[in-house]
Amino acid sequence: MISPETLVFGVLAALGLISMVATFMAVMERDLLKAVLFSAVQSTAYAFMFYILMAPDILLVYVPVAVGLYPAVILFLIKKTERFEGGEEE
Repeated sequence: MISPETLVFGVLAALGLISMVATFMAVMERDLLKAVLFSAVQSTAYAFMFYILMAPDILLVYVPVAVGLYPAVILFLIKKTERFEGGEEE
């Protein structure tokens, strides 16, 4: 039988791995819209980690800014410029 502490650490490790992969994918992606989506996935994983770690004060600030406001502003800026990095489409 798995103890609750082990389960919590396993979920935190999985969320940490998801956030690392999403961050790597966001940095390596040439399509800026996909990069913003990967960044949102990373932010969502962090939000779940803050919830599991019982940090409601951080979570209440992090969710609106990192999951909502940041991607909206970046998407607005991408709309004003080129979608692909370097200006060329693949």
